[in-house]
Amino acid sequence: MIKKKKKKSYTSVYALGQYISMSAHKARRVIDQIRGRSYEEALMILELMPYRGCYPIFKLVYSAAANASHNKGFKETNLVISKAEVNQGNTVKKLKPRARGRSYPIKRSTCHITIVLEDISLYQQYEEYLMYLKKPGCSNENINLTCYDTYSSGGPWDKK
Repeated sequence: MIKKKKKKSYTSVYALGQYISMSAHKARRVIDQIRGRSYEEALMILELMPYRGCYPIFKLVYSAAANASHNKGFKETNLVISKAEVNQGNTVKKLKPRARGRSYPIKRSTCHITIVLEDISLYQQYEEYLMYLKKPGCSNENINLTCYDTYSSGGPWDKK
């Protein structure tokens, strides 16, 4: 099995909930509503939705925001749910005794939920910087931006 190295992201924080006792299909129905929304908007949506699966997802989103503010110092107003995924977990199988010595199987499905929050304040600062550069009175002489070609090795066969 080949393991991929994850890049360190300086703008994202995640929370992982494992073995949550609900089916992955029911959790996905709720997760699809909050994916791509801001943190505060997602909390309001989760509070008002009538599904039973909203409460564990609400706790996970809240936990991810607490991780962001405590570990990285992000403000909660700048957080956006960039990635939210639900994976199927283990199925707990039991036997329920019935009449005449028979038994019926009971299956309790679980799921794993991952919520990734991203801080957009860095992107907003970058957009403001680009808007500043586009102004007519702005001089670009004192700003030095260099872009390096990461694919060429500088050899004689590199096409330019």
